[in-house]
Amino acid sequence: MNKEERVIRLIEELESVFEIRTFLDHDPYKVLIRTILSQRTRDENTDQATENLFGKYPDIYAVADAPIDDVKELIRPAGFYNVKAARIQEVSQILIDEYGAEVPDTVEEMVKLPGVGRKTANCVMVFAFELPAIPVDTHVHRISNRLGLVDTKDPEDTEVELCKIAPEELWIKLNDLMVQFGQNICKPMSPQCEICPCTDICDYFSENI
Repeated sequence: MNKEERVIRLIEELESVFEIRTFLDHDPYKVLIRTILSQRTRDENTDQATENLFGKYPDIYAVADAPIDDVKELIRPAGFYNVKAARIQEVSQILIDEYGAEVPDTVEEMVKLPGVGRKTANCVMVFAFELPAIPVDTHVHRISNRLGLVDTKDPEDTEVELCKIAPEELWIKLNDLMVQFGQNICKPMSPQCEICPCTDICDYFSENI
């Protein structure tokens, strides 16, 4: 079984276990800000901070003009709120000044924004614009290497290699399914191989179990 066939099999198996999550808000700006808030924190904290912020300041203009101390307090659940508040307002103002208050729909333009890397940009591509991209977070990077689909040292290289072997029509599904897989089964320190549906395509399992 080659790597493309293994990726296809992986997605098929994960779809039998997990449901593709529906992201209700496809506003690119809100998806971008939510992704910035999500850095180094848990989903529930991100959700609370996002709800707090947009509950009081519902659009890009309101966020950009909000008192910085108020933004910090609203996003406090997401952690690192001093840095994130400053970054959110800086990005918001740049979007207003240089992009007509619209989030650009290419990774190349999005990564020009301060603090926006390829993972964040790819999340916006997938979850806001529904365009094919592979956001590579810690789960996708770890699992791809653990399975033996790639042999990479950093997430950007993992993205490049996955794009080579994964059919483009699977890119949008890949991140969400692998994140759920990493949170619930293929955990960082103690992968639950005994309940994993993918052991027959996993290098880690074949070499260690």
